[in-house]
Amino acid sequence: MSGAPHPRGDARLLEFEIPNDVRHIERVVEEIRAECRRWRYDDRQLALNVPVALTEALSNAILRGNNDDRDKLVRVRAWIDTLQLVVEIMDQGAGFDLEACAADPTTPDRLLDEDGRGLYLMLRLMDQVERLESAGFNVVRMTLRRAS
Repeated sequence: MSGAPHPRGDARLLEFEIPNDVRHIERVVEEIRAECRRWRYDDRQLALNVPVALTEALSNAILRGNNDDRDKLVRVRAWIDTLQLVVEIMDQGAGFDLEACAADPTTPDRLLDEDGRGLYLMLRLMDQVERLESAGFNVVRMTLRRAS
């Protein structure tokens, strides 16, 4: 994928291909969180940033990107090292405009909206969130720098 992260030589790569089913989210989140724990990521990052952002991104890929279509799949790649976690979540959807979907859901005119909170949380909990496209997949790449 163009613009793919360039992890250090000692980085650990985890890859998953899961059915388009929310029941698979917890396993992926736990495996990535366990690897971050091995790299001694901060307790707050392990308890909040990593699981919440990953859960939201995977939910969006399954329910929104793939329209909850059981015939589709979601791919996940995570690079973890002493400096950062980079996660790419790939769905078979048409994609979306990150800026347009990133409006603050806490403003008075959006408080009653049912959409937009997951992406808002991802943007607040991760250091960087990008949307890319690769070989027919919509890709959300999230980066979290390891707290010192």
